[in-house]
Amino acid sequence: MAYLVGVGLLALVLVGVPLQYAAGRPAAVQIIGPIHGFLYIVYLVTVADLARRFGLGLRQVIALVAAGFVPFLAFIVERWMTRRVTARPGGAAGDA
Repeated sequence: MAYLVGVGLLALVLVGVPLQYAAGRPAAVQIIGPIHGFLYIVYLVTVADLARRFGLGLRQVIALVAAGFVPFLAFIVERWMTRRVTARPGGAAGDA
């Protein structure tokens, strides 16, 4: 989910917003914006589930939540959390 939200945010910020303001074409923002918004809500549900399953602290949850609206942060936080979760006993590999 982090990759989907991250790619959607980058498309919105790097393609949609410049097209809207520099070229006067808001169509990309009107299409990509709601898609990113929906994916972000699904991502937040995923974050809540991850926090519940692995007992994540407040800082970790804040980092995960911020990853959905800070460009490029989703890729960094996803990699960081993947390492932390799989390194724990009974991590993602042992979770069914």
